[in-house]
Amino acid sequence: MNARVTDYDVVRVFCAPNGGHGNELGVVRDGSRIPEQAERQAFAAKLGFSETVFVDDPERGVVDIYTPSVRLAFAGYPCVGAAWLLDVPELVTPAGVVGARQDGEFCWIEARPEWAAPRTLRQYATAAEVDALPVPPPGEWLYAWAWQDEAAGRVRARGFPGRDDRIEEDEATGAAALQLTARLGRALNITQGAGSQILTAPQPEGWVEIGGRVRLER
Repeated sequence: MNARVTDYDVVRVFCAPNGGHGNELGVVRDGSRIPEQAERQAFAAKLGFSETVFVDDPERGVVDIYTPSVRLAFAGYPCVGAAWLLDVPELVTPAGVVGARQDGEFCWIEARPEWAAPRTLRQYATAAEVDALPVPPPGEWLYAWAWQDEAAGRVRARGFPGRDDRIEEDEATGAAALQLTARLGRALNITQGAGSQILTAPQPEGWVEIGGRVRLER
């Protein structure tokens, strides 16, 4: 581990209306302090958050994203958190350029569903069934969801990465919400995990916006 690197921010992304919940994200603003991918992967594993972002160019918004076990070309909640923290109009990820905007208490990004890693979107009959699900065994990235109020676009969801890297359940997952929005073709108001809130909206030509509240932890 590179002992020189001690400075990083922690934000919670997709917080509830009362500011609670949200998924913790580590952000290393000076990515040059850890230039090598292997070192970045080790640092992300040490932090232990669902994902950690390394900022390689804060003015252009160039970012590099890692889970505790793998590097990602794109991920939703890290982009929302980094866009909010850096206050930039776009982020540059290996998958493509992500648009970003601030709108009151919400930070939004615009991305494409095909950028996200594949996962299983499995619908259940009721929100109670989703609530009662045990953590599945590793091997499948499962996004379990059910309508709470279909007419209003309200969804109950839980996300299970299935990577066997200590992250058994993701409190809030922007990429899965993006993919579900693309599949359903409508705006959604998603309650995920213990109470995180994710808002989505389809955009022209296959793009999707996802947004939520972000809070600085440290």
